[in-house]
Amino acid sequence: MAQIQDITSPMTQLERRATFSLASIYALRMLGLFMILPVLSLFAEQIEGSTPLLIGLAISIYGLSQALLQIPFGLLSDRFGRKKIIIIGLILFSSGSLIAATSTTIYGVLLGRALQGSGAIAAAIMALVADLTQEVHRTKAMATIGASIGISFGIAITLGPVLAGYIGVQGIFYLTAILAIIAIFVVIFIVPNPQQSIVHRDAELVPAQISQVLKNPDLLRLNYGIFILHLILTASFVVLPLLIRDAGLAAENHWQIYLPVLVTSMAVIIPFIILAEKKRQMKKVFIGAIITLVIANISLSQLHNDLIALTSFLWLFFCGFNLLEATLPSLISKTAPADLKGTAMGAYSSSQFMGAFLGGVLGGWLYGDYGAQAVFLCSAIAAASWVLIALFMRTPRYLANLLISLETIKENKADTFSEQLLAIDGIAEVRLHFEEKTAYLKVDNQLLDKQQLQELLSDWSKA
Repeated sequence: MAQIQDITSPMTQLERRATFSLASIYALRMLGLFMILPVLSLFAEQIEGSTPLLIGLAISIYGLSQALLQIPFGLLSDRFGRKKIIIIGLILFSSGSLIAATSTTIYGVLLGRALQGSGAIAAAIMALVADLTQEVHRTKAMATIGASIGISFGIAITLGPVLAGYIGVQGIFYLTAILAIIAIFVVIFIVPNPQQSIVHRDAELVPAQISQVLKNPDLLRLNYGIFILHLILTASFVVLPLLIRDAGLAAENHWQIYLPVLVTSMAVIIPFIILAEKKRQMKKVFIGAIITLVIANISLSQLHNDLIALTSFLWLFFCGFNLLEATLPSLISKTAPADLKGTAMGAYSSSQFMGAFLGGVLGGWLYGDYGAQAVFLCSAIAAASWVLIALFMRTPRYLANLLISLETIKENKADTFSEQLLAIDGIAEVRLHFEEKTAYLKVDNQLLDKQQLQELLSDWSKA
């Protein structure tokens, strides 16, 4: 008799090991990328050949190589193996860090940062997570990795100025190279080896599905949103470290602003996340957060010379930013059909990195030619354009993804199985892919009758 899958079962020890080890790899890499964000413009001012435009480019060029290579890296991992591609990506990242650390000109830093971004292993990591987890646990595993990204961003922004005070920016680049090497050892010795690697539509981009994503106006609105959000973030960090220094706070003490701003803004947004998700007011909260970005950037454009005002409106900015960073992936998950999620997330991530790249270029150019005020005003205009686009978004379906195994289901019984699934309260959509032995479901967790679903799966397993 086939083993009965249990949708309420906890992760196995191997699944937990896979999830947390891969989350640590993702976090170590993002920590290295983000630690440099609040200090690079201060450092780059002092090296040969730097101009405001090139400083902005040095901050953001990793986004270009990341955007161009993350999809090819994911596809290569299907062919040559997940671990091999992840290790190659980490070697590239470490090499880029060493080049940036030893460079004496801005052009060397540019090369190093571009090479850092070329180690685009995000898609390969997500695919490996999917290989190593059961269908019913995959969404939870990916959420854990998503959380690790947010945590690493907060730690990096706070830790970067502190470390720069002790070991310098070159030291941060060296440390980043060491973190990548540690991540390689985690891949080799801690991450389990998958029994098989197949394409997972919830975790990977499927080239044949790209046209469906590009034709979906709701997904395009969300892609535009993450593009604008990271354009604004990167443009802001071209000038923020300089403004904080000029307002009287030494570079090594910038953590005294970033730490309380990030911690308190994260605490403030929790009720709004509950309101958006549990009370199902996502669209109102979402548009409100974008308007918060507009207000914060307009205020920063006028009051950035005073340290207290600068800190206050930076806090307001991060309230909006953190709320949007948390809700955008949730909206992608709600909007995309369950078996299109991997492709939707691939397009979303490419938009994010391209926004980061253009943000640095735009921020550097505007700062050099027109000053810091222009950077914030342009960011406010970009955010306002997002408000106009978001007003036309449809109220999202409050549906989550649930995956179940088709191991015990015969393909000639697919229609019957689908009909029985759709008859269960809370299941809104069913898509079966027997080549993956996976059923992709969209469910309303507030309505889902898990007991009825479990009984159905048990009955089919015994058939």
